[in-house]
Amino acid sequence: MSSIELRTLAFALSMVLAGAATAQEGGGRTRFILAASWQPAFCQTNQKKAECASQTGERSDATNFSLHGLWPMKQDYCGVSAEQKAADKDGKWNELPEVTLSAEAKSALAKAMPGTQSGLERHEWVKHGTCIGMSAEDYFGVGMHLVGALNASAVRDLFAANIGKTLKADEIKAAFDKSFGPGAADRVKMSCRRAGKVRVISELTIGLSESAGTASAKSAALADLIQGAGKTSFGCDEGVVDAAGF
Repeated sequence: MSSIELRTLAFALSMVLAGAATAQEGGGRTRFILAASWQPAFCQTNQKKAECASQTGERSDATNFSLHGLWPMKQDYCGVSAEQKAADKDGKWNELPEVTLSAEAKSALAKAMPGTQSGLERHEWVKHGTCIGMSAEDYFGVGMHLVGALNASAVRDLFAANIGKTLKADEIKAAFDKSFGPGAADRVKMSCRRAGKVRVISELTIGLSESAGTASAKSAALADLIQGAGKTSFGCDEGVVDAAGF
């Protein structure tokens, strides 16, 4: 092989390696969002909702993240009638069709998503679930599996150990990277809201790869789905981990 051919081959190899490194550093593309609520904070400003009026310090959502939803990017209300869309936008969720779930899934969802007491699962299915191409059983099954993985992580442990205290972004980022691999925190956004004079952490929205949109994601590793997503800004820099009760 001539020196020119060797240089050409070396250059081509360097381009391949550089491209691989860039792809690894930048991650993939965010195709889905896992929205996980810190329910006590949500309830501070929604006290009349059924799931908030019934919340206690002993209930699971007092110390664990709750499932808000699994959202496909830039898609909503797929194949939904104008009447259903209007009812959903007006917040008349209990007027939407009942979601078809097995008794087992319905029971599990009531625990993972306290908002079912206000028809949240109907809203999530009509607005987001209809765009994924899964049955409702699989759609909510994936969401419950993923929020369960979040609740089995150092992120949830950090929140549960600091109820009533302020957590800073760097602490939460470190817990994400510890649980889901270096760079995982770059795929997470934290939202906060004012509750009186206190700024409380209300929700985490976590970027996921395209693989989150299949029924097989019910057994997928959350770390893999996060690492395959694109980066985002973290959002809120600090907030209080609210306790159940008003």
